[in-house]
Amino acid sequence: MPKTESNPIDLGTRATDFLLPDAQGVLHRLADFDAKPALLVAFISNRCPFVVLIREQLAAFARDYAGKGLQVVAINANDHEAHPEETLARIGDEAEKFGYSFPYLKDASQQTAKAYGAACTPDFFLFGTDRRLAYHGQFDEARPGNGKPVTGADLRAAVDTVLEGGRPIASQVPSIGCNIKWSAGNEPVWSSSAARAA
Repeated sequence: MPKTESNPIDLGTRATDFLLPDAQGVLHRLADFDAKPALLVAFISNRCPFVVLIREQLAAFARDYAGKGLQVVAINANDHEAHPEETLARIGDEAEKFGYSFPYLKDASQQTAKAYGAACTPDFFLFGTDRRLAYHGQFDEARPGNGKPVTGADLRAAVDTVLEGGRPIASQVPSIGCNIKWSAGNEPVWSSSAARAA
């Protein structure tokens, strides 16, 4: 299957503000999570096989770290007009079905995805208490069809390090997944260069 690798983003990049709705119509912004010492912004999808593979473990991961100081925020930026399974209502269904205890937001304009430099689903951006990028890598080594267990090991190790006040290693394995489904004429100039053949 076609796959896209996450863009190289400089560690230390500051988190960008956003104002995005969840399926209940509640708007969420970056400052809402200031009290948390770590923040994970995850660009995900309802349909991408790479996300489908990990979504139950992603929900478990978020529950495991909720009491330890990590705030997870998921964002769906896929074009919902071309892909109706990515609508705001379907986001609500997905969150309920798979037990997402974190806000799952819709970036209908795709401007937040562009601001973060997101390229694929899943695409993980972990920020420390200073809201500077500490980790931008894979959940773990599992991929559809490769037979490796879904553990979240890479992301868990990074979060543990951040919560302990440290910085994850600079050599990070990029996340790989489906490309974000950009609306017509909205595709960033860098997105095509990230595509990889299966």
